[in-house]
Amino acid sequence: MPIRLLPRQLVDQIAAGEVVERPASVVKELVENAIDAGAQRIEVSVEGGGVDRIVVADDGGGIAADELPLAIASHATSKIFSSDDLAAIGTMGFRGEALASIASVSRLSITSRVTGSDAGARIEVDGGVASEVRPAGCPVGTVVEVRQLFHNVPARRKFLRTAGTELGRIEEVLESIALCRPDVAFRLVADGKTRVDLPATTDARRRVLAVLGESIAEGLLEVTADTVLEGGAPITLWGLVGRPSLARGSGRALRFALNGRAVLDRTLAHAVKEAFRGLVDPGRTPIAFVAVEMDPSLVDVNVHPAKTEVRFRQPNFVHQCVMRAVRDALRAADLVPSFTLMPHAHSLVPAIP
Repeated sequence: MPIRLLPRQLVDQIAAGEVVERPASVVKELVENAIDAGAQRIEVSVEGGGVDRIVVADDGGGIAADELPLAIASHATSKIFSSDDLAAIGTMGFRGEALASIASVSRLSITSRVTGSDAGARIEVDGGVASEVRPAGCPVGTVVEVRQLFHNVPARRKFLRTAGTELGRIEEVLESIALCRPDVAFRLVADGKTRVDLPATTDARRRVLAVLGESIAEGLLEVTADTVLEGGAPITLWGLVGRPSLARGSGRALRFALNGRAVLDRTLAHAVKEAFRGLVDPGRTPIAFVAVEMDPSLVDVNVHPAKTEVRFRQPNFVHQCVMRAVRDALRAADLVPSFTLMPHAHSLVPAIP
């Protein structure tokens, strides 16, 4: 069989396999775009678990009419300009492939208006084929509508779960992002019913309680640290961890933010679990939300198209910093026993509080 170039539409559908795994992936990408656009309020509406319809509306800076065709083009972005920018990524998105990937496996439309413009504009894409840009009435900001996800890739639809399960994934993704950005208001409406309603706040603790539940407020311990990594680079930590009695049977009880980005990281998760060693049954996971702020050049977020995996330049130092901060919070609450070496003794004996 001869070697030949793949059609552009097929290339985008293959790429979409990594970027768009399920409806929650679409919501994540669109919400992160809204945050990068400076949105202060983001509303997500879904129907049929997000398979039938997803709408993400924001009040951000908008997209100029003449840039709408570029917005849905592969590898087109306003967030990075050279390879040097990859060394210190400060935005949620940067790969320039999310909208193109989503558009290749759905029926997508973007309606947007920039600040200072008298009118908005709209572009539609069906299976990767774009329409002309047309004038549209709309407020400043952007509305992205995604309909009939995977309508042209039926094999992908077969692997989706029930509408209820997919909705649960969407809710989880939105809450993870909301934990990282308490200054932004988030709302999720599913089939006409409000599922998430988080007003903007300057109090990070209030946002965490709104997501994790006010009922566990008294069981949460504050975690803080302000130290330096090898070489003198600063690292700051803040978070809330649950007392051992609040541990859950699911690993989803652990949530992390890195420079305002929701991440899934083994280094951070292992650090928290190590801090709870001996306090929580091995089959359970402590409740925790930990936010880490550090120099973007010391972490690589360009690991996977989903942008939830990261690589730290100094993973051991980061691990130690998080573990010590969590352990200090547990010790301050008299939950970690201290040990004192008794005179003329060869064993460690727990000190009596």
